[in-house]
Amino acid sequence: MKTLVTANQKGGVGKTSTLVHLAFDFYERGKKVAVIDLDTQGNASYTLQEFRTGVVASNFFNGGPFDVVNGEDAPGMALIESDAALANMETMSLSRAGEHFRAGIASLAEQGFDVCLIDTAPSLGVSMAAALIAADYVLSPIELEAYSIQGIKKMNAAITNVRKANPKLQFLGMVPSKVDGRNPRHGRHLEQLQKAYPQLIIPASIGLRSSIADALASGVPVWRIKKTAARKAAKEVRALADLVFTKMEITA
Repeated sequence: MKTLVTANQKGGVGKTSTLVHLAFDFYERGKKVAVIDLDTQGNASYTLQEFRTGVVASNFFNGGPFDVVNGEDAPGMALIESDAALANMETMSLSRAGEHFRAGIASLAEQGFDVCLIDTAPSLGVSMAAALIAADYVLSPIELEAYSIQGIKKMNAAITNVRKANPKLQFLGMVPSKVDGRNPRHGRHLEQLQKAYPQLIIPASIGLRSSIADALASGVPVWRIKKTAARKAAKEVRALADLVFTKMEITA
């Protein structure tokens, strides 16, 4: 099983929408997908509520139970949903949280999942750090605004530190998200990022498109939205998913 975390210390950058669409895409490829929502806002849990399993995310810090039972209507996708107890995890020691979270990820692998996708809150707390310690890959959606760019600098430093505890962690890169092609500021910021991090900018960006918000609110991927404007968004999201799928080398 391959495990990917979407992370950025800045909120509202498209982190959850990216993760949800990766989940839908991998699921449609026939892969068995587990999604863990570690953000107490529960946005991924809302969009993927059709795939609820009854298992909550705080279990992964408390030593279980980790057994996931898929609904009969959705045997290939399993949501481990956000719950209020996640807020208490920030008082745990990182070593204990990391140990339990790794055990939970190992349990999902034993249950036959091909891929585990983890959404995180926009802060480097214990839960995000534990997820990064247990993961194979991390992906950082980034909005082309000044605050977001400041956040990604801190995220890069955090990933470097986590690699000391998890040398296998690979940073797939930054995904330009909510890009407004008519906004010159976005163009300048993208150019700055490409110069500063030439190896870390994913060559697939997601535009600022209302059809993605429509999809998230409806619990479906954007390629199921019956609007002409959704076609371009669907093409962009599919291209990103294909790139990430290839980089993760998911073959099971």
